[in-house]
Amino acid sequence: MILSKARTKAVVKDQTAKQEKRPPTLDELLDARDYDGAITLLNFKRQGNRNDTKLVEWLAYAHYHHGEHDKALALYQELLQQDDPDPLYHTYSAACYYYMGLTQEAAEAAAKGPRCPLATRIQFHCAHKRGDEDALMALHSSLGDSLEDQLSLAALHFNRGHHQEATDIYKGLLLDHRELLALNMYVALCYAKLDYYDVSQEILQVYLNSFPTSPLAANLKACNAFRLLNGKAAENELRPLAEATGGSHTQHDLIRHNLVVFKGGEGALQVLPGLNGVLPEASLNLVIHHLRRGELGEAHALVKDLEPSTPQEYILKAVVAVSLGQASGSQEQLAAAQQHFRVVGSSASECDTIPGRQAMASCFFLMKLFEDVLVFLNSIRSYFASDDDFNWNYGLALAATGKYREAEEALGAVQSDKYRSEPTYVSWLARCLIMSGKAAAAWQLYQTAQDTGSPAAAGEEGYALLQLIANDCYKMGAFYYAIKAFDVLERLDPNPQFYDAKRGAAVGVFQAIIAGKEQPELLPEVVELLQNSAAASHGGRQGSNALQIEQITRVMQQWGQVNGIMV
Repeated sequence: MILSKARTKAVVKDQTAKQEKRPPTLDELLDARDYDGAITLLNFKRQGNRNDTKLVEWLAYAHYHHGEHDKALALYQELLQQDDPDPLYHTYSAACYYYMGLTQEAAEAAAKGPRCPLATRIQFHCAHKRGDEDALMALHSSLGDSLEDQLSLAALHFNRGHHQEATDIYKGLLLDHRELLALNMYVALCYAKLDYYDVSQEILQVYLNSFPTSPLAANLKACNAFRLLNGKAAENELRPLAEATGGSHTQHDLIRHNLVVFKGGEGALQVLPGLNGVLPEASLNLVIHHLRRGELGEAHALVKDLEPSTPQEYILKAVVAVSLGQASGSQEQLAAAQQHFRVVGSSASECDTIPGRQAMASCFFLMKLFEDVLVFLNSIRSYFASDDDFNWNYGLALAATGKYREAEEALGAVQSDKYRSEPTYVSWLARCLIMSGKAAAAWQLYQTAQDTGSPAAAGEEGYALLQLIANDCYKMGAFYYAIKAFDVLERLDPNPQFYDAKRGAAVGVFQAIIAGKEQPELLPEVVELLQNSAAASHGGRQGSNALQIEQITRVMQQWGQVNGIMV
């Protein structure tokens, strides 16, 4: 009996091992969302029976849910060639067409199929894509209270930029269907669109706890990290997905698109053009890519015929218009930009979002209403502490309203070498420094720009910067740096006005030295700079100038002798 029991246990153990090694069934693969595995299994089974309609249906289903809508469509078209095919194949084909971005074909295919809730939902979204508001409203009235219809309505609100309305529907559904974990991801996506990225991450985690390798969820988590941190952090969030899929996640259109964004536009021209019509963001990000490279013509070509309908489209069209307007001096382009910014900033759905406030600030900026600009920029400043574009605009608005110390801090926070070499940037920073009592730093800024060959210190731009430094320093009583700037200007352009200003600045320095506000050691340099002018000719005034300078320098030399300064 002992031997018999031992043999029984061995047989049971062997049978268990065989059961553990058995391949998963189709139901198990689909429940696990292992569509790769399901497709492999179905293709294997189909080798033995090419005419099994059910196998083809399930294969099309697996391809569709795996995001391979073209392969699913081909299978549905194959099924439609059979004798007396199921009319629903037209409806399923319509769903494939829709996800392939072929909305006209999707609507036509849906019309060929039976009238059913799925066909109504497909046509509903096609009407939105075509901009057919009459058809949209008619189909809207056909939607019911079913879960699928409400999900479709929420998706439409989302696609139209009505993210709060979409959130309300999803949260209402979640109260009655807590088992539908994907609703958490939809709510998280809405919060991300509303700029609540930290809230989005928290809600999204509920879904990720159950489906950690979901491409869509991992992508959303990466997008939130991009907004909260940077592109490198976003790429890191996709690393677990890459490891789980062996790198095949990059075949997903949305992830391929977003990787371009995370990497600052790397590979944009290879990836984004092929996604036009598939992802609405692809063409917009291609415009951004051209703008960043200074390719205004290419950017304008992409948006000139665009009739904006979403906040992002309005903003991007405004940015292109303002860039062209500033480059060409076109008031028409600047007026168009101002109007586009106003549409977004004043809309009820966007006025309290970060992009909405940025748009309104930009509108007021173009109108030169800088106090109003600051109202909006101050409300979102905490989100852009290290953003060069924000600090640039914020600094200019502060300087334009006379808040020079704050403006100096904002402009000083700009890190981009490209921006810091811009003549406009250098000029405004110099003015802020002078107005904040830091004339020495402003003069050093000019000298550094000259030493490094910066455009700000060359040609007409350099001449204008010297004039700004000279006049602002004179105005603020920083006469030592005023005379140095006027001396350079006088050598560049023997204009009598520069001599007069230089002489006045010299007297100002002398007075400051006597009053103890400047170092006496500056006096020899001041005398030398004045004597440079004595040798120059200014429109027949050489003799008169020389006499004035001799009188002024004699007084300075006498004071120097008395006070132990060799002049």
